Amino acid sequence: MEEKKLKNLPSGIQTFKKIIDQNKLYVDKTEEIYKLLENEDSFFFLSRPRRFGKSLLITTLQEIFFGNKELFKGLWIYDKIEWKKYPVLRIDFNGMVYSQGTKAFIESLDSKIQDLANDYKIVLENKDFKKAFKELIKKLSEKEKVVILIDEYDKPIIEYIEDIEKAKEMRGILKDFYITLKEADEYIHFAFLTGVSKFSKVSVFSALNNLTDISLNEKFSKIVGIDEQQLYSYFGERIRLLAIKKNKTVDEIKLALRKWYNGYSWDGKNFIYNPYSLLAVFNTEE
Repeated sequence: MEEKKLKNLPSGIQTFKKIIDQNKLYVDKTEEIYKLLENEDSFFFLSRPRRFGKSLLITTLQEIFFGNKELFKGLWIYDKIEWKKYPVLRIDFNGMVYSQGTKAFIESLDSKIQDLANDYKIVLENKDFKKAFKELIKKLSEKEKVVILIDEYDKPIIEYIEDIEKAKEMRGILKDFYITLKEADEYIHFAFLTGVSKFSKVSVFSALNNLTDISLNEKFSKIVGIDEQQLYSYFGERIRLLAIKKNKTVDEIKLALRKWYNGYSWDGKNFIYNPYSLLAVFNTEE
């Protein structure tokens, strides 16, 4: 295989649809996602480090629940599910305004919920984010139950991790926000939250006693990141080319990659490569 025949790497792209539309390399995680969809629970939480594929997972779930089957042609899940369409509310706290304090954060949250309502042409009577979010979920569920996808749930707290008082204020706002999910439980089909930290349920998720933490669950240990088999399957030719450039053997390159980037495990059995670091290696060939 010549280098020109290799799919381009999705460096800097965290959106599933964009990767597929641009014919970039996608490491198929849909079998792992299927296990999640078939689980008897419906509210999930996943903690992983930054730049580990959480946002890509969220946007992949979004396209699945949008029913966009053709985006998944050639992927494991393509002929495994019904591809039913659901209303999806995706909130990425990375895109919120929180560096200017709690007032700006609340305004940003209010604005985001209003934008989501506009996407579905729903007029909200409430302006307060807590009441407005519940109202939006309830109105959307009149046709189909709602899917909630929340990325970087803890970003506003992490931003103020060295300012305890402001961190507590942010935590209080988030706690009120997540209480809404519990109150709207009957209208929600599926909910998935990601973050880099695992704050105790007492501090943030106290009301969400139905939230299943899959962070250390062996069944989902490979849902993000790249395992050894995927590394050789998807990047084997790039490893060979890198070995030629470095005047080393393929096994020497594999050993170096394993030493530097394969240090993550959440179940003590499966070791996972950091995808961001791997893409950087193959992009720079260093």
